[in-house]
Amino acid sequence: MSFKFFRVFALTVFCSLFFHAAVSMSAQDMSDSAKAEEVLRAAVKTLGGDRYLNVKTQTSRGKFSLMRDGIIISFQNFHDTIVYPDKERTEFRGGGVRTVQTNVGETGWLFDGDVELIKEQTEAQVANFKRGMRVSLDTLLRGHWRGNAELSYVGRRPATLGKRNDVIRLTYKDGFVVEFEFSADEGVPQKAIHRRTNAEGEEVVEEDRYAQFVETGGIKAPYIVDRFTNGIHTSRINYELVEYNKPVPDSYFAKPSTVKELKKDLKL
Repeated sequence: MSFKFFRVFALTVFCSLFFHAAVSMSAQDMSDSAKAEEVLRAAVKTLGGDRYLNVKTQTSRGKFSLMRDGIIISFQNFHDTIVYPDKERTEFRGGGVRTVQTNVGETGWLFDGDVELIKEQTEAQVANFKRGMRVSLDTLLRGHWRGNAELSYVGRRPATLGKRNDVIRLTYKDGFVVEFEFSADEGVPQKAIHRRTNAEGEEVVEEDRYAQFVETGGIKAPYIVDRFTNGIHTSRINYELVEYNKPVPDSYFAKPSTVKELKKDLKL
């Protein structure tokens, strides 16, 4: 066998192996994506199917609590209004002080009741809102991530009482990753996990755990969302009422020109 022939032969074998490996990897990627979509569909069905998917607005009220050693150390009442996919206004009241946080896409404003002042949100505050939308269960299940992220199936992880959870992953174009877990038997959402960097440059693991699903008009939603930071229970959202598809005017999210104008619209 001549050296030239051997070189051509070796190149042909290499290309053949590379082609088959590429086809195998592509098939695996497609399999992972299909499995992830299957898990997603099961969860949507569990939460209400088309009724869940057709939610355009959500209005809720309840309590937001800070936790320490498993005990509530302080809480605020809240009234929250969302117009999907990227408008939200939340009012808090606690200790006689009201706060309003409002976001629309890339912009946001705040009302600080301590000093009776309306101001623009900082870049960091807007970024926090956007990250919150990215890790939202509703963002995942209603497909608001499509076109901006890729969905894949991770596998199964141990859960409580000998059960296992299906894990799917959203990887956004900028590299941000969030994983969601669903019970493997019924497709009930269990948790969402993501990592962020704090002000000191340290990596922080945030985990939201969902519990106490309540049905309203054929749509189910978790009425308790517990936040764990680096494994420590730090806060709880406890919904008392959730309503869907109530009309919400765009003006509700507009920044008011005066505090007096704002107070006319306060829900708390």
